Amino acid sequence: MNTRILVAVIGVPVIILIVLYCPPLVLCAALCALAGLAGMELQRCVSGQRRGVMAAVSAVLPVFTVLWYHWTLEAPVTLWALELGALSAYAVSQGGNVKFEQVSAAMLSATAVAYSFASFLRMDNDGVDRVWLLLPFVLSFSCDSGAYLAGRAFGRHKLAPVVSPHKTVEGAIGGLLGNVVGGLVFALVTHSGAYVPVTALSIVCGVISQLGDLSFSLIKRQYGIKDYGHVFLAHGGVLDRFDSVLFVAPVVEFALLRLP
Repeated sequence: MNTRILVAVIGVPVIILIVLYCPPLVLCAALCALAGLAGMELQRCVSGQRRGVMAAVSAVLPVFTVLWYHWTLEAPVTLWALELGALSAYAVSQGGNVKFEQVSAAMLSATAVAYSFASFLRMDNDGVDRVWLLLPFVLSFSCDSGAYLAGRAFGRHKLAPVVSPHKTVEGAIGGLLGNVVGGLVFALVTHSGAYVPVTALSIVCGVISQLGDLSFSLIKRQYGIKDYGHVFLAHGGVLDRFDSVLFVAPVVEFALLRLP
């Protein structure tokens, strides 16, 4: 709990500052840093190697994707195809020393992980009010906090014991309730008046947020690690802290840009 409070006290003002008050280039730079660190963490997880060509490549490729979305809204399909070709050629040249899961981790970082982080840039480029760029964080961190508190207080029934032994059904319900509260507070503070849509989105994102958490926990469990990194002290790395955000951000983007 002390670590959570410390990370929140430092991290939340930094997020608000960058999202609301910094120019797009600074927002892009922050997202590049997060995407690059996330890619490196995922590669280290699957390969067990803290250094090397694949770790470096996995840190660089996501940055290319985020930078692409900084300049255009079009998906970098050609870029991803070229990256996959280059990775495949490198793997072949290494005669089996580069494994399939290493190439997969690099491409997952370059595509899905970077795409999710770039959701904030796409929303910003499409004219969404900057305050709404905070919503993915609200609907991730509120769920995480609600699940943690409810699980500690009432947790009895395991939710997914093989994937994440400490998560409970009661915690999952608390996460949904925490998200609804967080969404309503967001609607109240921003004076948007969109209480019903935000409540519905909060419930959907409450499920998506916990799915993201469990998905990245499944990867950690498979490769036998506790945390992806230590960027946030005992609270873990980028993928430990932003796993839910990666799943929620594209959903919020879709709701804001595609739904009437």
